[in-house]
Amino acid sequence: MSSDGTGGLGRFVRPREAADDTPLPPGLKRFLETRAPRPVGERCELCNERIPEEHPHVVNLESRALLCSCRPCYLLFTQRGAAGGKYASVPDRHLYDPEFTLSHAQWEELQVPVRMAFFFVNSPLGKTVAFYPSPAGATESLLALETWDRIMAANPLFSSLAPDVEALLVCRRDDRYECYLAPIDACYELVGHVRLHWKGFDGGQEAWAAIDGFFSRLRERAQAVRA
Repeated sequence: MSSDGTGGLGRFVRPREAADDTPLPPGLKRFLETRAPRPVGERCELCNERIPEEHPHVVNLESRALLCSCRPCYLLFTQRGAAGGKYASVPDRHLYDPEFTLSHAQWEELQVPVRMAFFFVNSPLGKTVAFYPSPAGATESLLALETWDRIMAANPLFSSLAPDVEALLVCRRDDRYECYLAPIDACYELVGHVRLHWKGFDGGQEAWAAIDGFFSRLRERAQAVRA
């Protein structure tokens, strides 16, 4: 964790001065805001207790903010509906389906202009949304729902996706697609790597080294599942 106190996902925040006038997807404005100085060392954003570098996260379902959490606060919101349904804990579940099925035509129909995207159920909106990492942050892609329904029907192993806190993270590898069920904070970690390292049109060697390292760690953590 950095010594400036901007731990967790806060290290991916860029200053307000660097932001442009492009409208942001709902709930992502906080990634462009400058935060007030924080005490050295990470603290739970719910109770202000000190927490270690590796710590869980809780999603504020109203603001879409990811909050760094201590273990006791995290456990309070593992059951959906706690605190009036305002918060939900991000589970530590990583799954990988080696038989995941997705065609190039379907990928084009999803209107994702890059090789990576993540999809999750936004429960307040009552629908699945799609985002992809870009140098500007997490960028929303209009999701063709009929195409998405066909993809999910062909890959029923991921039907247990928990709304708001888990996502399907898809990466195109030459002529195939890798798909992971991953915690939503892992997806924003990938977004952070792209924002921090991407240079020029193709990203550059440093960016792709960070991206490949991320997926390598994800594969090591993910449990392979089959139909």
